[in-house]
Amino acid sequence: MRYMLSRKEKKTNPNIDEITLINLMLTGNWIQEKNIFFFKEHQLSYQQYLVLKTLKIFKKTPASLKDIHEKMISKMSNTTRLIDKLKAKGLVARKHGKLNKRKTEIRATKKGLMLLAEIEELLNIHAVEITKNLSIKEVLIINELLDKIRKD
Repeated sequence: MRYMLSRKEKKTNPNIDEITLINLMLTGNWIQEKNIFFFKEHQLSYQQYLVLKTLKIFKKTPASLKDIHEKMISKMSNTTRLIDKLKAKGLVARKHGKLNKRKTEIRATKKGLMLLAEIEELLNIHAVEITKNLSIKEVLIINELLDKIRKD
């Protein structure tokens, strides 16, 4: 159950929930802009990176569109379009299943896995840059609070 502000607290901070929401949106946009710039340097979008990362998890087993879509952060992403763009760059291979012709099997290519390894090395530096003004304790706290916000 959510803590409700007392009358006294509401008088001093009448819009604290709205202020928090706006602050979260501003921070989200700030991080998104930094991520766009970071991934653009590698000719990828963040969503394309997530597809490659998902395919790496599957290792030698091919993934289906459904498998990839379920791992995406945004469920609104057009997974088919993302796969098409990655295929055009030579980063993924796609073929129809041997047993079920309607099932598409998707794998990361060597080129895709090499690019992913390169990005993963640099991504840690990028993440540290974003959180550089926070102590380790604050990073742990903010992660806990953000998880709590998303709980239903």
